[in-house]
Amino acid sequence: MHSFPAPVLPSLPAQPRIRQRTALVASADRSFRQRLTQILTGLRWQVREASGGAEAWAEAEAALPEALIVDSWLPDLDLSEFLSDFRGDFPGVDVLTAAASNAEESPSGPYRQELLYALRSSQESDTTPWSAAPAMNAARSVVELPKLMRSGELVATDAAGFVRPAALVASSLAAGALKTVPIRSLLPAPVAEINFAERLPTLVGNASCMLEVSRRVRLVAPRLTPVLIEGPTGSGKELVAEALHRLSPRSRKPMVAINCAAIPEALLEAELFGHTRGAFTGAVQGRIGRIESANGGTLFLDEIGEMPLGLQSKLLRFVECGELQRVGDNETVRVDVRIIAASHRPLASQAQSGGFRSDLYYRLAVFLIRTPALSEHAQDLPLLIEHFLGKLGRDAPMKRVDEGARAKLAAHDWPGNVRELEHVLERGMILAGDNPVLTAREIDFGLSMN
Repeated sequence: MHSFPAPVLPSLPAQPRIRQRTALVASADRSFRQRLTQILTGLRWQVREASGGAEAWAEAEAALPEALIVDSWLPDLDLSEFLSDFRGDFPGVDVLTAAASNAEESPSGPYRQELLYALRSSQESDTTPWSAAPAMNAARSVVELPKLMRSGELVATDAAGFVRPAALVASSLAAGALKTVPIRSLLPAPVAEINFAERLPTLVGNASCMLEVSRRVRLVAPRLTPVLIEGPTGSGKELVAEALHRLSPRSRKPMVAINCAAIPEALLEAELFGHTRGAFTGAVQGRIGRIESANGGTLFLDEIGEMPLGLQSKLLRFVECGELQRVGDNETVRVDVRIIAASHRPLASQAQSGGFRSDLYYRLAVFLIRTPALSEHAQDLPLLIEHFLGKLGRDAPMKRVDEGARAKLAAHDWPGNVRELEHVLERGMILAGDNPVLTAREIDFGLSMN
């Protein structure tokens, strides 16, 4: 039996594989990362995300990206040192910071203009996240936004939809090989959606002002930065302080709270700093103060604006050097605490008028969080009602509110804010007795007995 050699098929030329470019986005702000990722994905980039400098370094070693876009600060590393070391170890990576979008920079890498445009677009759409769906007929392998298109009105593409480098634009346009298209057509369309992923469960509310509070808490909680919380009475300042402590590296240590307005001036110093035996009349034994009892943890100074000016100077010394002196003692004690302060009045105006020490204000207000009045996020009222009814239902039979009660609650202006709402619902549950439904009659704002 004869065997015949297998026919030799003609070899086809190998198709060149186009490597998808990779960008690394480093930011502690998740919404910023998502916006930038979605825009770059629409421009056919592969994007890797990092929430801090150490994670960004590991991602860069694993992916060898073409570009790094880093936010204006990093939660774990000094930004300037990180950038210096990163450029030394990854010299081929095009590095941009978030501040670069506002700077007039000449391109230092082949993708600089495109990256700058994506960065500007993500910042312009700060309140409107971009759709994740890429434009399938957009540019598939963007090389560089031409320098002459810096205004962002037009880019040049070939027949396959590839954006061409600036150096080739003039000659290619003259030869009829390129066409111009609006750059907006290369990006996915914005959609009206809200990202609730960063909302803290204890801060109830989906309004943008409440989501901003959660975002700022998540950003600053891992750091030791002093935080000042300002907001009207009953708006949840203590809840914010508790969230900051719970999400911090000090969460296993105590959080000690002291209301500076609730303790008489004569006793406040001893409460804060402690005292020795016999330091004053009635001091039959020594006692450590609230600051010392928070060692290793968090000290929450509620209503700091009510602290007497004389005591503010002693607190300032502790804030500056971390050392305190008990009342009646000559020795100093070193204490390590993270300070969170709160005030229902704006401390900046108090500092300007002389009612609060300006040097202490600047020490405490390194990072400011404002809790909004309930009237500023009235759309969250139904959510808050259900939250408080569930909370009150842990110790008593669960109740619900009818439409008349909801209408009455919605018409109120809530001068006492969220705390007033909780008290009104609790009072309504008591007035309702065994009735499982709260009606408008049980909704008593404390202004009358009807």
